[in-house]
Amino acid sequence: MRLPKLQLYTKVLIALVVGAVFGLIANRFGFAEFVGTYIKPIGTAFIRLISMVVVPLVFASLLVGTASLKDIRTLGRIGAKTLIFYMCTTAAAVTIGLLLTDFVRPGSSLSEQARQKLVQDADSQKDATAPSVVEKPAIRDLLLNVIPTNPVKALVDGQMLQIIFFALLMGICLTLIPEERGRPVIDFFKGIDEIIVRMVHVIMLAAPYGVFALIASVVADFGVGILLMLIKYSLVVLLGLGLHVFVVYFAVLKTLTKTSITRFFRGIRPAQLMAFCSSSSNATLPVTMDCVTERLGVPSHICSFTLPLGATINMDGTALYQGVAAGFLAQVYGMDLSLAQQLTIVLTAVLASIGTAGIPGAGVIMLAIVLGSVGVPLQGIGIIMGVDRFLDMCRTVVNITGDSVCAVFVASTEGQIDTETQRD
Repeated sequence: MRLPKLQLYTKVLIALVVGAVFGLIANRFGFAEFVGTYIKPIGTAFIRLISMVVVPLVFASLLVGTASLKDIRTLGRIGAKTLIFYMCTTAAAVTIGLLLTDFVRPGSSLSEQARQKLVQDADSQKDATAPSVVEKPAIRDLLLNVIPTNPVKALVDGQMLQIIFFALLMGICLTLIPEERGRPVIDFFKGIDEIIVRMVHVIMLAAPYGVFALIASVVADFGVGILLMLIKYSLVVLLGLGLHVFVVYFAVLKTLTKTSITRFFRGIRPAQLMAFCSSSSNATLPVTMDCVTERLGVPSHICSFTLPLGATINMDGTALYQGVAAGFLAQVYGMDLSLAQQLTIVLTAVLASIGTAGIPGAGVIMLAIVLGSVGVPLQGIGIIMGVDRFLDMCRTVVNITGDSVCAVFVASTEGQIDTETQRD
């Protein structure tokens, strides 16, 4: 009798539990040094593999994604409303995450001795070429520093905001030149993008081993306290997602649309269930389009623009998670994020969401981008990755809910929503 094949997220969860138990045993019986010497390097290798693909993935995916959005020029008013809605709600989401983390401070319960050990460990593993935040820049300098003076140097140094700006500008300009000249460039970077995405899938196959090694080494060093802190972090993420839905989306539906809140959530229930099970905005897209057109009365020509675009660039749930995770890990490592650094997180999360694929696990890559923008050690990803799958399921529900709210909002403001065809 053959055993059923386990899904990757199941393997990661098993690795989290086994690694935590192994780490507790090592902590209790005094062989934490063995774990740090022989097991921890596996986790370090996994983090380096993730770091390796961040820059090419961001540049290629953003350029291709921007160059493919030709409808923005032709749809005019609808396109502008859609983009403004997505950018504003994403900024609101990551802001809620940061404010909530600053208020609850889930990462501040770690003892000072344990924190110093984490900081020293991160410093010892830091790549000498990796960007670091030494000074806390003023807001004016932050905005000016988004524009690279040398794009090649920005790519080499991993300056994420500059890379994002250059990729967006290059993608926009590709849409402005004749198609026969721009198409070879787009096809080239589309091939690069597909290669890197496939590379991410290959790297994620090692996730169970990386999670086991990282969690085992952390728990072996710090005991059960790190696990309690991880539970607190997860609860903050879930609270933030709930606040975004029940405050931001409720406010939009109540004040800017002609659809009742009850009818809206009944209408998109199948899409939310699909999003929770698949953890993929792209996989949920056909179900979302059916719910919004057939159950909520949004015209198909509006859905065909707002929803696919939303599956590409609207990552409210993921952006909120980035805010909580960045703030949490900064607290774990004893870093006080300045206002300028928190604004950097907001801006980076909003821009990075444009190039983040709507697939399971994409939030990990996006998180690496956000952490790199403010100098938080990437090693922290290993601490929170074990609970990422469940949180990914929850934030994908928020992502597709935001897509649907946008479609209803645009149709309502255009006076094209069909209230007679709305059904539960």
